[in-house]
Amino acid sequence: MAQPPLPPPTPPPSGEPSGEDVGSLASRFGAALREAGLEVPLGSMITFMAALGCVGVESRGGVYWSGRATLVHRPEDFDSYDTVFARFWEGIDPLSLLPPPPVQEVTLAFDDLEGDGADGENEEDSDTIAVRYSPHELLRDKDFADCSADELAELAELMSRLRLGGVTRRSRRLQPVRVPRGRPDLRRTVRRALQAGGEPITRSFRQPGEQPRRLVLLLDVSGSMESYARALLRFVHAAVVARRRVEAFALGTRLTRLTRELSTRDPDDAFDRAAGAVHDWSGGTRLGESIGVFCDQWGVRGMARGAVVVILSDGWDRGEPAAMAENMARLGRVAHKVIWVNPLKATPGYAPLAQGMAAALPFVDEFIEGHSLASLEELATRVAA
Repeated sequence: MAQPPLPPPTPPPSGEPSGEDVGSLASRFGAALREAGLEVPLGSMITFMAALGCVGVESRGGVYWSGRATLVHRPEDFDSYDTVFARFWEGIDPLSLLPPPPVQEVTLAFDDLEGDGADGENEEDSDTIAVRYSPHELLRDKDFADCSADELAELAELMSRLRLGGVTRRSRRLQPVRVPRGRPDLRRTVRRALQAGGEPITRSFRQPGEQPRRLVLLLDVSGSMESYARALLRFVHAAVVARRRVEAFALGTRLTRLTRELSTRDPDDAFDRAAGAVHDWSGGTRLGESIGVFCDQWGVRGMARGAVVVILSDGWDRGEPAAMAENMARLGRVAHKVIWVNPLKATPGYAPLAQGMAAALPFVDEFIEGHSLASLEELATRVAA
């Protein structure tokens, strides 16, 4: 907090101090310097008062240079000394002596961050300030059902940058370790012993390694998911091409495996191949039966064992709730984690009252939203947790 300027001392007539004596003025000036952050030891104050006794206080130049020579010990303190001297001895604020800043009119121009910037080559020579923004921040929270075709194309590009890191599990394959832990590695121990003249000086060990868990994505492509299925299929494709041990299936009136169709890195080609492979796109919904087929043909046999299974569906099912509950229970017993991604969960006032969703919810480990890019980023975090 800035200290108020002290009143200037009245210079005494020659030889006789009037009002305050020289010692009191010097002491107050030293206290003001200390409040400004300068280090003023007692020895410097004694030298300063002796200098004032020689030059007097009538000459401001003499007082200034006496204090600067005796009380300032670092070049970086010169500005602070000048400020305190002007306030104490002359009663003025140095900032008041500065000219007012010039007033310049500027023009604000909003520019898309994704542009090529060709129009901003001469921005330094003009009075225009370009304010840039990124449309990606606006798209992160926008509902897929409200996006245009161009916006969905931009979202597909952003989805390709998502990285679905998975949790790991212990592997059966053993790997060498540096610390004495795990099982003895006899072959490596004997090999090192031969290099040391037959003496087993250094012993080697092995322990089970770790490998990422398989990720299984089950996408609902029924008519009720038409507003979200295309965007979510782009997300599934990004997951398949980004990491190993990923399987993708389409759920509708039947179960369709899409891993091979989505393995190509061209997103448009992958979408066309997946659409050609799914014959019940935007058709009916038999989620419970389709999940049961997955458990019979793929899941229980090994694909879902110890895997992270992600179901992307709104939960509308035309089948029997008992079949949904039974098949979800089977899936939950073999999977490491079951995550249900429901795009309708973000709707205000939503409650899982649909028969299929209500029957599956007790066997779901995590129930999250899936209507926007931000929710899919949250899904990537939950998969890696």
